[in-house]
Amino acid sequence: MQDLSPAGAPLLLTDVVEPGVVRLTLNRPEARNALSRALLDNVHAAIVELGRDKSVAVIILAAAGKVFSSGHDLKEMTAHRTDADCGEAFFRDTMTACSAMMRGIVACPKPVIAAVEGRATAAGCQLVATCDLAVAAASADFATPGVNIGLFCSTPMVALSRNVSRKRAMEMLLLGEAISATDAVAYGLLNRVVPDGDVMREALSMARAIAAKSKATVAIGKAAFYRQAELPLDEAYAYASEVMVKNMMEADAGEGICAFLEKRKPEWKDS
Repeated sequence: MQDLSPAGAPLLLTDVVEPGVVRLTLNRPEARNALSRALLDNVHAAIVELGRDKSVAVIILAAAGKVFSSGHDLKEMTAHRTDADCGEAFFRDTMTACSAMMRGIVACPKPVIAAVEGRATAAGCQLVATCDLAVAAASADFATPGVNIGLFCSTPMVALSRNVSRKRAMEMLLLGEAISATDAVAYGLLNRVVPDGDVMREALSMARAIAAKSKATVAIGKAAFYRQAELPLDEAYAYASEVMVKNMMEADAGEGICAFLEKRKPEWKDS
């Protein structure tokens, strides 16, 4: 069930931008789209549901307002300091839920594109790093500033260190300073930077390009990409070779190869 804000608005908006492309919009602009405990569950549930929906090819993750996401809801977390355990159980539950949501994005068979306008900090930056692709407005910036308030961005570090070089990741984590969208592309955190106001147009262009391909093939490729990245070189090649053999036996691979040789547009069996 969709959770609501105190004002009665859904925490997460879902809309079909066009056939095959669904947009999820973080909808807590009054709280800088902080990832409250409820919002974490809402995003995770939506990703899982869309991952199972055969009509969906690509997911775009956006945010309402001027901030993409400020990270965890520090006000919510601080309120639990008055719990009998000073909030430890709530903090652990929140970190567990956040990690599950991030892993859900990686495990989702549908590519997830972050469409970033405004600032993305801490777990918000982690969310961008976790998405398969990311495009941002020129005015957007990114930071893992937890060290500045005595709370190191340890979970954002997991996604960040898997996207940018060790030195760049440590610079962001230890200095806690914001980097520009242009620098984020250079670091490897983003794919593209576009003028303000063009983010959704660019994200949709990327989504259309992916949606035109075989859903089955894209799902195979996404899963294989993340799996092989965890393996030593020899094991990665052995694993990837087996994936290619199985992929070759899929109906869409046969159709795609025939279409290429016959110089025609493929008719995917899974679409």
